[in-house]
Amino acid sequence: MEFSEDKAGCSQPQRRTLGAGTLAAVIVGIAISQVALVGVLQGVGVADQLPLWLIGIAFACAYLLAISYALTFSELSLMMPSSGGLSTYTEVAIGNFPALLATFSGYVVVNVFGVPAELMLFDSVVREIGGIDLPPKVMALSLLVVLAILNIRGTDVFAALQNSTAVVKVGLVLVSGLAMLWLVPEAAPAAPLGPGAGQGTAGGGFGMVVGLFFWCLVGAEFVCPMIGEVKNPGRAIPRAMILGITALAFLFALYSLGARRLLPPELLTGSAFPHLDYARMAFGRIGAAVLLLTAVAATVGLVNAVLAGISRQLQGMAQNGQAFGFLAWRHPRYDSPWAAIVAITVAFGAPILLMGDRPETIMTLVIAASTSWLIAYIVAHINLIVLRRRYPQAKRPFRSPFFPLPQLIGIGGMVYVIACSPDEVTALTGYVLGVVGVASALWTRFVMKRGLFAPEPFFSDS
Repeated sequence: MEFSEDKAGCSQPQRRTLGAGTLAAVIVGIAISQVALVGVLQGVGVADQLPLWLIGIAFACAYLLAISYALTFSELSLMMPSSGGLSTYTEVAIGNFPALLATFSGYVVVNVFGVPAELMLFDSVVREIGGIDLPPKVMALSLLVVLAILNIRGTDVFAALQNSTAVVKVGLVLVSGLAMLWLVPEAAPAAPLGPGAGQGTAGGGFGMVVGLFFWCLVGAEFVCPMIGEVKNPGRAIPRAMILGITALAFLFALYSLGARRLLPPELLTGSAFPHLDYARMAFGRIGAAVLLLTAVAATVGLVNAVLAGISRQLQGMAQNGQAFGFLAWRHPRYDSPWAAIVAITVAFGAPILLMGDRPETIMTLVIAASTSWLIAYIVAHINLIVLRRRYPQAKRPFRSPFFPLPQLIGIGGMVYVIACSPDEVTALTGYVLGVVGVASALWTRFVMKRGLFAPEPFFSDS
């Protein structure tokens, strides 16, 4: 039994049961979602006017941006192993206010929109394909509750579920991409138009295409807050992040090539369910059944991984006084952050109840909130640059190679992608950041009673 110590000096047992394979499965579980599949297909449709080699460059740029944040988070998480994740690194580098702003806007807010969108898309696809006669939202909320209970049961159950769904998703996406080798392109059937149909982003520029592809490679750092439960984290964390991102890049590139060859761009950008059209084209009559299996695996893997990652971030923040204290409570038997899991479950369920059967509204919010995720990555890069200068002798089990080149490339590329966002997305993101920023500033000044940009001391064992 090993112990991890938070800043307040509270020691608690940590069962190290997660290996690099499970961590890579977590990354796959987060990235391969229905939202991501629809997003990458829309990216292919948007990029139709670009030559294939330029699309390849856009995908390579997205991959390099993802590798840059993987290197940064690997060094930061091993330098300061904590379930607080980005909030812990940022408070030591540039203060509590940017720590709260980056963490809540880049993770909590994004997923409060993204996970309900995924669950509602799951609900719609399952009811349409399976012909299940249930009121809208019932299956979405039921799945959310079941996954919350399994997460409370601890990491052993979590790991088994994550590994199994990852295998299913990888296999189905791989086979879907390889289908282009034996199928002949033909005129696709008319797209079943639905909510959001005709609102594609055709004609978007290179930066928008990079952003759509990058969306499929985000979230690998969700394994970092679980570091206290990882076996041999010095090797497992960097390897899992790089391996997971590389595997995802290969899978989504193959999936994109298949879609570009088999489906017309107007269907990709105008269909309510382009991944269903792709499945029908690739697998014929059984395509709907294949997508149904993909939808179940994708949604279960995403929600399961996000519940585990964010709950541990909130637990770590609560231990550091950056969030309500009850979020640090751990289950007496399973040693899981049950209070944070319950809070996140309620936060995910509320939009489903409030928005009704209108997934297109939340999908719009997801696109806007994704910019906040890029801002969180930019903050992480800044953290590493500052900490390298401020604490050059600190113990670093992993050091980002070619520092600071990956960090500077990451910052520049992410700023470029944000600048290419549509005006309505920029406005909505600004609104979200404004609300979160005011709340973060008030909490820092009046609850934590700290200076907004006053960094916390770093206690190294080196």
